[in-house]
Amino acid sequence: MDLNGAAAIISGGASGLGEATARELAGAGATVVIADLNAERGKALADELGGVFVQTDVSDEASVQAAVDAAVATGKPLRAVVNSAGIGWASRTVGRDGSPHDLASYRKVIDVNLIGTFNLMRIGAAAMARTEAADADGARGVVINTASVAGIEGQTGQVAYSASKGGIIGMTLPAARDLAAVGVRVLTIAPGIIDTPIYGSGPESEAFKAKLSAPVPFPKRMGRASEFGHLVRALVENDYMNGEVIRFDGGIRFQPK
Repeated sequence: MDLNGAAAIISGGASGLGEATARELAGAGATVVIADLNAERGKALADELGGVFVQTDVSDEASVQAAVDAAVATGKPLRAVVNSAGIGWASRTVGRDGSPHDLASYRKVIDVNLIGTFNLMRIGAAAMARTEAADADGARGVVINTASVAGIEGQTGQVAYSASKGGIIGMTLPAARDLAAVGVRVLTIAPGIIDTPIYGSGPESEAFKAKLSAPVPFPKRMGRASEFGHLVRALVENDYMNGEVIRFDGGIRFQPK
């Protein structure tokens, strides 16, 4: 799958893993559509990369449709959809004070992380299905979703987050089977501990990050967003990768806490 001259949508593309992915795909010649809530950062990045920004709430159907329409409007065939928008939440099923997990916050995490991923996958894949095949195999595009190692080995307090990411993992193979009929591949990346701006900067931040990355076997550090972007590009360009969940974690296995 050649990204040069193609369009790609990246949800959550204004920062972190999404930004790194947008930079990588733009560097490969793609016209990137950055779908994010952060209009100031998203527009600045899109302008820098020669792409398009669309303010997007991934949990809203009309909002996602507008982002996909913007990709189609570039006049380039839509070949890549990357879901990297998401939110975190930490709360036990029953708290130390005996109160049950707040249901509204649980629903919100599922709505953004799981339903938002499905929303862009389904609408993006429908647009891909209307493009001309890119090769003799009938390939039309790739959807890459972002889960988490927490979707496999969720820790204490991650019940909502782990459920949302586990759902993304569970969608991978059936979605790949569904979309085989239209020549669209589906893959999921499950990152471990990745260094993004969310951790801040300064001595205290560095000490905290060192503690987080201590259990990583090798390399003994946090993953880099640029490495995630590189993996996305490799998966897009490797036509035989399909229906798989790829751990991107330096070999870490999460402990209960």
